[in-house]
Amino acid sequence: MRTLDAWPQVDPLTARASSTPDRTAVIESETGERWTYEELFDEADWLAGRIAAACEGRPDRLGIAMETGIDFVRATHAAWRLGTAIVPLDTREPTEQLDFLAEKAAVDAIVATDRTAEAIADIEGCPVFSVDETDVSGVAALPAHDGGTTPRARYPSDTHLIMFTSGTTGEPTGVKLTLTNLFASAIASAFRLGLTRRDRWLVSVPMVHMGGLAPLVRSTLYGTSVVLQREFEPAETAAVIRDFDVTGISFVPTMLSRLLEERWSPPDLLRFVLLGGAAAPRDLIERSEAAGVPAYPTYGMTETASQVATATPTQAFENPGTVGQPLMFTKVAIIDDGDSCAPGETGEIVIDGPTVTPGYLDDEATRRVFDERGLHTGDLGYRDEHGRLYVVGRIDDRIVTGGENVDPGGIQSVIESHPGVAESVVVGIPDEEWGERVGALVVPQNDTEPDSDEIESLCREELASFKVPKSIAIGEAIPRTVSGTVDREAVIERIRHR
Repeated sequence: MRTLDAWPQVDPLTARASSTPDRTAVIESETGERWTYEELFDEADWLAGRIAAACEGRPDRLGIAMETGIDFVRATHAAWRLGTAIVPLDTREPTEQLDFLAEKAAVDAIVATDRTAEAIADIEGCPVFSVDETDVSGVAALPAHDGGTTPRARYPSDTHLIMFTSGTTGEPTGVKLTLTNLFASAIASAFRLGLTRRDRWLVSVPMVHMGGLAPLVRSTLYGTSVVLQREFEPAETAAVIRDFDVTGISFVPTMLSRLLEERWSPPDLLRFVLLGGAAAPRDLIERSEAAGVPAYPTYGMTETASQVATATPTQAFENPGTVGQPLMFTKVAIIDDGDSCAPGETGEIVIDGPTVTPGYLDDEATRRVFDERGLHTGDLGYRDEHGRLYVVGRIDDRIVTGGENVDPGGIQSVIESHPGVAESVVVGIPDEEWGERVGALVVPQNDTEPDSDEIESLCREELASFKVPKSIAIGEAIPRTVSGTVDREAVIERIRHR
């Protein structure tokens, strides 16, 4: 029997528009403007023709340098209608970085809007265009085009997306994702989060990251709607959730924390708040439970097209620190020195299944992390006797002090058990005597502030002496990257200069 991949497939929007043309596809919160799937198809088809005319044919890879908004949505669907892989580019990055990423991904052209055109104006090696009129030197408006375009079918195993990792542990790495990856992730997510015909997924995180792009793919598959907000702002986002009957949200934990600080109460229609990009602190889960927020802590990555494991609100509250069981299709193993770990034992998280990338742009990088078991994530974790997953840090974050191995996650759990602590991060600080010394940055609750002596005393009661932080700093927030991951170098500097 031939597999599904034996036949070329039309792009997702074409299939959806032909099935449910009158359903609402996209709503822009700033203007309230709405597009049905038929209207979105017509605009994406017209844009695809303009892109093809500008490139004198169909580009193989198209850079998209845009903010979260309808233009990004149109460009994505236009590219896929052409059979073109998209390469999201974050215009908040310096021009030199964007130039480097565009060259590394071998994009044939880049499209922007007038708002973002200046960020890509000086990129060399490929033409750059704006989807609307612009007076930015070096950026041309896409040519006019009378009609649409003839779609090019592609196989589900073909690369549809190249997305760069955040690069917090080194140079950004280009991850190749197929339509099979994206759709397997969407189906598995629906099984965990549930799905209703009236669902509306709010996207207020950058669509250049997986957390912002995944809802677009999923809603097109489901036939539901996305609500777009260019930037998160607590009061405005709360109003958008209420006014547009939002049922689901993708947030990094800091965003939810800021909403709760404004005494936000979720409306009855809200079904889930998917928390990704960073670990959700125990305090945040407790505050969410008290406020009636349906918080779903998740563990995921670009390499798996988003979610790997996701905890329900009940699981998260009753089992502090868990990110739940793996999603359907996804196999998770915990490996230490080549052997599988028993429940409760910490090891490297290894993932296999149809959501896992076929590899990176760099073949050597691919060979380093893949073997017969699957993708070696570099993350440390363990599973309990019920199969729930706990992520405790990264192998690269493991601290070696005086010859002893220290995993930061266990120390953070002890620190965050203090009632006056909202969250913490533990890092290794270079030390001439010990190689590294354990350091901690602690964020207090709003109404109380434990001093460093209290934190140290608690750690001495609960931990071996070599695990007790030698340097403790109290700060207002944990430094993070735009995707929500901890900026460990910035943390080290804050502890050093406490």
